[in-house]
Amino acid sequence: MLRSLYVKNFILIDSLDIQFPEGLIIITGATGAGKSILLGALSLLSGAKGDASKISPGADSCVVEAEFSREGGEELIVRRTLSRSGRSRCFINDEPVPQQQLEQVCAELFDIHSQHSSLLLTSSAYQLSVLDSFAGAEGERAACAQAFKEMWAAEAELFRLQREREEGLQRSDYDQARLAQLQEAALREGELEELEEEQKRLAHAEQIKQALSEASGLPDTRALREAERKLSHIHELLPETEALGERLASARIEIDDIVATLEQLEASVDVSESRLEAVENRISKIYSLFQRFGCRTVEELCAQQKELENRLEGSGHLDEQIAVLQDKVSQLRREYEAAADRLSELRAQAAPRFAERIAGDLRYLELERAVFEAQLSPAEPGATGRDALQLVFSAHGGTPAPLARCASGGELSRIMLCLKALMSEFRGMPTLIFDEIDTGVSGSVADKMGAMICTMGEHAQVMAITHLPQVAAKGEAHFIVSKELLPDGGAVSHIKKADPEARIQEIARLLSGASITPEAVANAKSLLGVH
Repeated sequence: MLRSLYVKNFILIDSLDIQFPEGLIIITGATGAGKSILLGALSLLSGAKGDASKISPGADSCVVEAEFSREGGEELIVRRTLSRSGRSRCFINDEPVPQQQLEQVCAELFDIHSQHSSLLLTSSAYQLSVLDSFAGAEGERAACAQAFKEMWAAEAELFRLQREREEGLQRSDYDQARLAQLQEAALREGELEELEEEQKRLAHAEQIKQALSEASGLPDTRALREAERKLSHIHELLPETEALGERLASARIEIDDIVATLEQLEASVDVSESRLEAVENRISKIYSLFQRFGCRTVEELCAQQKELENRLEGSGHLDEQIAVLQDKVSQLRREYEAAADRLSELRAQAAPRFAERIAGDLRYLELERAVFEAQLSPAEPGATGRDALQLVFSAHGGTPAPLARCASGGELSRIMLCLKALMSEFRGMPTLIFDEIDTGVSGSVADKMGAMICTMGEHAQVMAITHLPQVAAKGEAHFIVSKELLPDGGAVSHIKKADPEARIQEIARLLSGASITPEAVANAKSLLGVH
């Protein structure tokens, strides 16, 4: 239940901090006093659009905070703030949360019926949710929704794989031809660099061979050998010459080795024109593949070849995946159909009892000849099953027609109250808020609507914003909304719990208008049972 509400700088509400009791709470006030503003503050918590227009003139931000008590004594504080910059922040027990989470939590805490909510009666989805609540089928409805979600996801994946396979078949021949070109080329990473190096050697083979020949013929080691021999004769007379002789021997050996290597290189130089032509043709082929496949390196061509091989190999795996997924879809479809069948069965069993319950309540609200039926028909499979529901109504016992075509505003108000009363029993909504659900009715009908709202307040907290004295006289807690005009031309709204005398005066005002007569006061006391 809603224990307290704190509002700061919200439209005409400068500051409000108020506690609410259990049971039925009546809220009244003159037209324009700010009753709808109070409702708007609560709506802000449940996801209503928030912008700078909601902030009181001269203020930088506004705050709406509500404290709720839940089953088990748990206390929950929800808060939303708006800044003039347009920023909105949401909190649950002082912890920042996304707005969507705040909306979900508040949807479980209170339900607002505004003056325009009766339009929901024309919504098949809303009608079906009410019937499911009456039938106690929320579990089956959730199971059906989950089964549909899983089936839809599997069908979407199956469609994707089938489309991928179809596209693969269309490009298979093209991919095969491209793969054949790369496989025939038998490319090897690093090959192009080797070929280009070999091509340079082959193109200058004669020049290289001649240079090597000339270089190998220039060194003459005979003089070094002779110098080595001369020094060997005197190294005993001059020991320092021994090391010099060894150095000459080492140099001679190194030069001999260099000459031998030069001769080997000269012999290895290939001056074959045919080899040069083969290398150049291979390089040309590789560059042609670069252009054809949009690559710049042999490594990229090899990667494309691997990709084509995997894609063509994967097309075979797709058939296996599709076969497995088709079996899964068939199983999920059977599970969904079973869940939808269970839901349809519960709805079919509950629909007559549901319609009779609403018709009985409508007759209590002085629509004595009312006909109300809940007509189920097949519908396209969806998350809520395979049923469509149409509520049909006749106020005077004739052939019933859809609500949108045959019910007046007052009749819609009575039907909506009956549905809300039913839902409060089966959904266990902690706090119900009615914004002039009695619009379009008066007299004894209004009195009976008030009695019905009062009965709802016995097992739930009910807040009723009303303009009818017959409804306002019900319950124990009565709050009055008033508007104060400020000297600067502005205005602020206040809400205050009425004491017994103030309540008599307020109901008298509802009976007679701004000019309260003694007769209106007497009637107010009569409605309140005050002597």
